[in-house]
Amino acid sequence: MTKETKKTNKTNEAQLLDLLKRVLPKATHDPALAGKIYQAIEQELKVKSRALAFEKFCSKVELPDLDAKTIEDVKLQLAASFGDGDITIKPNKKDQTLAVEVSLPDGGQFTSEIKVGPVGAEASDEQEITLKFIPFPVCMPGDQELVWLLAKRENMSPDEAGIALAKVEEEFWASKTGQKLIRDRVDKSFPEFVARVPAGMLNEVGLKRHYKTPEAIKILRAALKR
Repeated sequence: MTKETKKTNKTNEAQLLDLLKRVLPKATHDPALAGKIYQAIEQELKVKSRALAFEKFCSKVELPDLDAKTIEDVKLQLAASFGDGDITIKPNKKDQTLAVEVSLPDGGQFTSEIKVGPVGAEASDEQEITLKFIPFPVCMPGDQELVWLLAKRENMSPDEAGIALAKVEEEFWASKTGQKLIRDRVDKSFPEFVARVPAGMLNEVGLKRHYKTPEAIKILRAALKR
């Protein structure tokens, strides 16, 4: 599956959820039932997306050996993308493999086995296109002069990037890390989210953070005419 195909799938999922949000209230007069149906479908799509991300990680991760430092690096990479789950890693020196398991708070569980050796090239007749990141500055409605400099994949529209960012923020605060921060009295706000969200969570949905703190817009003075 190419990156373009995966991006199309994510766009289709976002469109499906938007359609359900509009159609379900019309299809049933029970708001609670409509909400449950929407949440169940959204959760199923989320699990599917994370399962694909896990499979991609395991197929791409470099595992030259089973040294303690190499295993720790793999665990850190997993934590960046699946920090809200319990991560278990078991090396098998006899078979030269690394068993990987991620258990999520919602009951989802992903398992795989990574073999020691170079990462094999994907068998594909179609050349994979690496999409570039382009600027995606954002601000809060109440202070539009204070801007966070983010980036989005070039094939995402600003609206799609905004939806993706909102979903990541929701997932972050619902995660184990986010819940711990809330218990530690960290303000559940957008600035705290941007400063603390793992880069892997943003990258999964085609976003990137350049700076953790916002910058005020600089208004340039007009050049003096001579």
